[in-house]
Amino acid sequence: MNAKKLAGIAAVALVLFFVIAQPGQAAGFVNNIIGFLRDAAEAVITFVSNIFT
Repeated sequence: MNAKKLAGIAAVALVLFFVIAQPGQAAGFVNNIIGFLRDAAEAVITFVSNIFT
């Protein structure tokens, strides 16, 4: 088994453990990531719209 595959399995196991052990905090973490991605997308859209107006 190569190191890349082992690291992937370990990452999935860690995420599953976190979701099972602390589902409230895991949901909050996902919401924070989604909020960050939404803010970043809005910033890019604003930037591009300001270039073309």
